[in-house]
Amino acid sequence: MDIDVLRATARQLVAPGRGILAADESTGTIKKRLDTIGVESTEENRRAYRDMLLTTPGLGEHISGVILFDETIRQSADDGRTFVDVLRASGVVPGIKVDTGAKPLAGFPNETVTEGLDGLRERLAEYGDLGARFAKWRSTIIIGDATPTDFAILANAHGMARYAALCQEAGIVPIVEPEILMDGNHDLAACASATARTLDALYEQLEAHRVDLPGSLLKVNMVVPGKGGAVQDDDVAIAKATIETLTAHVPAEVPGVVFLSGGMTDEQATSRLNEMNRIGGFPWELSFSYGRALQAPSLQAWKGEEANVEAAQAALAHRAKMNGLARSGDYAPEKESSAA
Repeated sequence: MDIDVLRATARQLVAPGRGILAADESTGTIKKRLDTIGVESTEENRRAYRDMLLTTPGLGEHISGVILFDETIRQSADDGRTFVDVLRASGVVPGIKVDTGAKPLAGFPNETVTEGLDGLRERLAEYGDLGARFAKWRSTIIIGDATPTDFAILANAHGMARYAALCQEAGIVPIVEPEILMDGNHDLAACASATARTLDALYEQLEAHRVDLPGSLLKVNMVVPGKGGAVQDDDVAIAKATIETLTAHVPAEVPGVVFLSGGMTDEQATSRLNEMNRIGGFPWELSFSYGRALQAPSLQAWKGEEANVEAAQAALAHRAKMNGLARSGDYAPEKESSAA
């Protein structure tokens, strides 16, 4: 493990004006995405879709890294280059999803724990050989009548810390992703509380496992009300609540926070990030690691047709540019049409 290299890679991933494209959907999830455009989820169709995304001209202008799935990191583009080589040529850092998913937590109804630690040391060595320089591990925290429990939070924090330590041992930057799900009727304060409890447990475990924080990144939800909540706060209120929560519970040594977009529209994800960066004054870079919020317009434009590749790539480039502007607080809704 070279700490200086880890730290430099972490900083590269949150460089100004750039963020991460999450293209690490599992086989089940990508099937659901392809179903929406009437394309069968075969290995070749999945490869063709990822080829369209990853060969987008100028991808590296606003995308610093791409999280790949196990299948994708082993595949190649139409021109024969591996996807890892395609990304490197664009100045984009290749990454990999390594968890095996959230499973029911025994004895704790309606809560989950993320699995995937078995054999992880060996898998990380292989992924490193394939070219991965960072990794991602996601856990899900659920707000309900009696959840999240302290134990579910601890179980997930412990797993993420073990994963992060193994990543750094392998010379790979760990992204730890605790996601407070938007499902439910909870308000902004409930999300802030659950996020705070989760972050406290996570950073306690990371410290206990001797993880080098400057060589890591946090991927987390914004503080938002549940989708069924009676009050849906505006972007400014969400930005303020998120910054307040992160400031109180994320160590300053962490080089960057990259937000997930789960449950938000494309433009909400961009606007809320923009509002936070307009406020400023925090010690870490605030960036993005969006999946659906970057890919959705591109997927709909593509529709599995070779003739649509150029339009689909333009849609991805546009969303990446909008989020790149949000990195500095320079995004505005009117730029959606003017830059399209």
